[in-house]
Amino acid sequence: MMKIIDAHAHVVERIAGFGPKGELRPIGNGRARWANGDEIAMIPAVLGSYDFTGEALLSLMDNFYVQKSVLLQGSFYGFQNEYTFEMVEQYPDRFIGAGTFDPFCTRKDQLLERLLNEMKFQIIKFETSSDGGFMGYHEEFAIDGPILEDTFSRIAQSNATLVLDIGNPGAKSYQVEAVKNIARRYPDMKIVICHLLAPGKSGLNELVNGLNALKLENIWFDLAAVPWNLEPEPYETAKHFVKTAKDIVGADKLIWGTDVPSVLTKESYNDLIRYLADSDIFTSSELEAVFYHNACTAYPIRRR
Repeated sequence: MMKIIDAHAHVVERIAGFGPKGELRPIGNGRARWANGDEIAMIPAVLGSYDFTGEALLSLMDNFYVQKSVLLQGSFYGFQNEYTFEMVEQYPDRFIGAGTFDPFCTRKDQLLERLLNEMKFQIIKFETSSDGGFMGYHEEFAIDGPILEDTFSRIAQSNATLVLDIGNPGAKSYQVEAVKNIARRYPDMKIVICHLLAPGKSGLNELVNGLNALKLENIWFDLAAVPWNLEPEPYETAKHFVKTAKDIVGADKLIWGTDVPSVLTKESYNDLIRYLADSDIFTSSELEAVFYHNACTAYPIRRR
């Protein structure tokens, strides 16, 4: 049986998001309400009403024989550093944790040091995206500029992996050249870009241009929420875009992940595995790399 790592998952002690529409608070049955009154389905009610616990994720993983998950964070669910740390401590063989913080905090250096030294996170993620990240509630800034420069230097020094969600093409946060500059500035720092650059259904050209620009030794791309961003089953556009990515950057630079729990309000976990596993995009050895080995290369995960 093929080994699987879900390299882009979330655990949520309680929904506490923040974004362009203000704070996001749970209202039950897996739904939440923004400060402007808009409501959104975030978690299938069978998996959590106000939360998506580590145990709920483990049950899902066990149902589909997923060995490990990388627990990323972002503004959408609200930062979950403490809970992520607790889940990694409780289930160290199943979870690999990533820390995050808002780099506009005046004590950001202190926050980073605690994540790296006290909580022992070896992955730091920043969601700079305009829709759900920092540029949704801060002024536009250069990702490779002074706001994050010292932070990136410290992450590189600590040999941690940097994860970036730069949003979708056309957004002010979609700064491909800035990411390339960071990768070249810190060639020994591993960088993972979320959502295969988050192209829309008509965004093939943008995807091709972005992948060609970021075809660098220290950059990987996760495939989380690619079907969500493109179309429902049978995911023909998603498969075409993944095949395009393989042709440009190689199968060894693609990392499978889901973005659970929110994607499960539209997709099934099984479909998110099968649309690639049952396709003819990858050879059997390439599938093993995409679903398992590439995550072990990009992240601090010991192969078994």
